[in-house]
Amino acid sequence: MGEVLGVRQIKAILPQRYPMLMLDRVEVLSETTAWAVKNVSMNELYFQGHFPNHPIMPGVLQVEAMKQLGELLVRSKLDPEGTQDVYMRVLEKVKFRRPNNPGDRLKIEAEVTEFRDAEAVVKAKTFNNGGQTCEAIITLAVRPREGAREMPQLFNENDKHSETPMDVLRIMSLVPHRYPFLLIDNISMIDGEHIRAVKNITVNEEIFAHCPDDYAVMPESLLCEISAQSGCACVLSRPENAGKIGYFMSIDRAESFAPILPGDQLVIDIDLPPGKSKFGKGSGTITVGGRVVFSITLMFAIVDA
Repeated sequence: MGEVLGVRQIKAILPQRYPMLMLDRVEVLSETTAWAVKNVSMNELYFQGHFPNHPIMPGVLQVEAMKQLGELLVRSKLDPEGTQDVYMRVLEKVKFRRPNNPGDRLKIEAEVTEFRDAEAVVKAKTFNNGGQTCEAIITLAVRPREGAREMPQLFNENDKHSETPMDVLRIMSLVPHRYPFLLIDNISMIDGEHIRAVKNITVNEEIFAHCPDDYAVMPESLLCEISAQSGCACVLSRPENAGKIGYFMSIDRAESFAPILPGDQLVIDIDLPPGKSKFGKGSGTITVGGRVVFSITLMFAIVDA
């Protein structure tokens, strides 16, 4: 038996807090391996919006749980002074295998397979009573906790206007996501297989309650969700998919290039070639002020609601 950590000890190592702390208890088996428990309860905030009348734990929060367990193992090596941001630089080979619902108990396993320079590679899996639910390879790295250095440029072509193709009400008519897990504000352009969505980041969002007082930053796991919701809104707007629903299936690779902070406007560009099956694959980028801050290649399934 290894060292067992309760919430107090976990919070002494990790900066995450409500509503984004995804570990309830941890057993550290060695310097490179650990497992954790996350009890899934209907009382959790995200079930209000994922989904009403059909509660499912968002797949990206399983990714966040794996990231946090890996971070717990490597933080003392990557950030011994505890002054930097340990972030998910690369996310690879993610497969969402089965859902987690209220009443499930999520087991998270993590193994550090490699340390290199200022990075660590973590292989992780999650399970519930029905079997494996998710797997991923995560590269964790460190960056300074730096705040915003310039004001955003306001009122560009992506800001909502009278001819915006989809406002949030139209988006809500297509996807089941609701507060606090509807993570796109409008779609500013649809051009065949290409979609451009917008997410305005504000410090008043519940997710920023989890951040240290001196450093509010958007978790990379939620950037994956923002990208997926953008793609789903586009695909579900096609006439042949009327009344259907999209499920996140996998992430081939995602990469973060810069932190995203309150006051940023995210512009999400996704290419979604029409497929011959119920599965759709897309790739895209997120930019802030014209600079690419995130990229992703993902797959989702379109099924009957």
